[in-house]
Amino acid sequence: MTRVLVTNDDGIAAPGLHALARAALEAGFEVTVAAPAAQSSGSSASIMAEEQDGRIAVERRPLEGLDGVASFAVHAGPGLIALIAAHGAFGEPAQVVLSGVNHGANVGRAILHSGTVGAALTGGLNGAWGIAVSLDVGMRPEVFHWDAAAAAAIGLLPRVMERPAGTVVNLNVPNTASSRGIREATLAPFGIVQTTLTEREEQHIRLAVEDLPNTPEPGTDAFFLAEGWTTVSGLDPVSHLPLGLADGQSDS
Repeated sequence: MTRVLVTNDDGIAAPGLHALARAALEAGFEVTVAAPAAQSSGSSASIMAEEQDGRIAVERRPLEGLDGVASFAVHAGPGLIALIAAHGAFGEPAQVVLSGVNHGANVGRAILHSGTVGAALTGGLNGAWGIAVSLDVGMRPEVFHWDAAAAAAIGLLPRVMERPAGTVVNLNVPNTASSRGIREATLAPFGIVQTTLTEREEQHIRLAVEDLPNTPEPGTDAFFLAEGWTTVSGLDPVSHLPLGLADGQSDS
């Protein structure tokens, strides 16, 4: 039976996490849940943790509707959770890392900052298949279609597992009962929101997040998601980029 780690960056209490774990369990996978004890959005693949005497606090946390599933609240971000899971912190290392369902879309190159994506990439770097899945709820949602997003991730998983182990994809699902279908897409130059500096004083700054005013670039994940499609983008984990420098060149 395929072992699946379900994690997120919204925290152990997040409904999207529970929906994803239920969907994986119902699909017949061996599921372990390990998620941050507190909100960790924007943590990327950070391996920072709340430590006591060099130890990371881990608590068993039973989850409603997931009887019999080993579930852990970890005082660390999702990147570190995926890392320690790969080293057996929660039992036999998982073959698949499912990260989400995130509260809000993760599109464009801004996914660099996403803890949801960071966990999936960390899983991939350690030999697991990874899917980061996010629900495009917008700024003021009235309903949340968590189950639709979870079903999209589980439906995509067999195709991902046809690829070599370590393959990681980023999946974004519109906040509707059903989408127009799945489109493979490139990453938009930015995300669908922007961060602006609203205050700068000597001892503090204040940031604000707001929708981008421009129309997404055609063919990108942000564009297709706005058109009602579920988008999938393959992610290349950290790799070396040739610079073309001459071998043996002096650094002086």
